[in-house]
Amino acid sequence: MNRLRAALPLLLLIVAGVVLVASGVFDRFHPEQLVAHQQQVRAHINQDPWLSRLLYIGLLTLATCTGIPFTIILILAGGFAFGIVQGTLYSSIGLTLGSLILFLASRYAFGAGSKHPPAIAEKLHHGFERHPVVYTLFLRLVPAAPFGLLTVALAWLRCPLWLFLGATWFGGTIMLLFETSIGAGLGQALSHGRTLSIDLFFDPGVIGPLGALALLSLVPLWVERIRLKRHAAAAAAGKASRSYWPK
Repeated sequence: MNRLRAALPLLLLIVAGVVLVASGVFDRFHPEQLVAHQQQVRAHINQDPWLSRLLYIGLLTLATCTGIPFTIILILAGGFAFGIVQGTLYSSIGLTLGSLILFLASRYAFGAGSKHPPAIAEKLHHGFERHPVVYTLFLRLVPAAPFGLLTVALAWLRCPLWLFLGATWFGGTIMLLFETSIGAGLGQALSHGRTLSIDLFFDPGVIGPLGALALLSLVPLWVERIRLKRHAAAAAAGKASRSYWPK
């Protein structure tokens, strides 16, 4: 009974995510839908600037805290509706708040630790134990990583709250800058009469942020390669020093 009570907040978030996806609300934020109704979107934003921004932040917070993989649609929509700078700012607020809610609910559900951790947490365990700050930061810098699942895994690993918030805000904002730029580029290209197709992704306003995002995804691999080389060099130096002294 106590275990169920502890897991209740996390279960409610999961149910909320299912309901949110089933409602079809994300269909309204599809790029082509935004372009088709861009006059109405602009009119609503100009008429109620603060309300529209609060609604966007609230919806992204809700989507993030439920762990559903549709937050990228909202982020792209934020770039289309508010531009790169404002879109990144509002998305950063929503993403950080939503991640914090999911993190706290997951940590409360797991308590002092689970005998059967999530599979992704088991894979991250050794790297996190050795270098918690660097490892947490780079987990947030991997564009293809499942944001919600990593949040749950970090909660099970008992990541300190200050570290989680700092890495989520910093790493998440860096990713959001490129993702919002992609949304702004898509919106600009679609507003000029182009259709959503594979050719659209070769537009200069889209392919630039996409390329930067691809390079960003290589950073953790580059850092890991440097770490392995240093570890191998240290091991070789230690072996050489041991062989130097006669037994």
